[in-house]
Amino acid sequence: MEQEGMYICLDKMSFYAHHGVAPQETLVGNIFTIDLKLKTDFSRATETDELEYTVSYADIYKAVKEEMQIPSKLLEHVCGRIIRRLFRDFPTVEAIEIKLSKRNPPMGADIEKAGVMMSCKRPEKND
Repeated sequence: MEQEGMYICLDKMSFYAHHGVAPQETLVGNIFTIDLKLKTDFSRATETDELEYTVSYADIYKAVKEEMQIPSKLLEHVCGRIIRRLFRDFPTVEAIEIKLSKRNPPMGADIEKAGVMMSCKRPEKND
């Protein structure tokens, strides 16, 4: 079977964390959501039904959760850390799309969420 693309997706992961620029944000914390899409070749898993030929959702979640527990001022920084960690821990991941949102951000506006999106390919070995 010819494949056009294979992706592992974890949608609407929710974490309570302490990210933000304002002191109250790092003190009180907030709820953050992450949508994650990882491009990886799991064609052997489609034939063998063996976990060793794909990337474990549980392991991905654990890595993301650990990075979310480290306070940062900027969501951009959190995304960068998560992407670097996933590329480091999961060598078969070729590309990552991530959307990180903060619920009810303290900006004096009626807004449900605000956040950032990033899309990155695995760096070449020479980079």
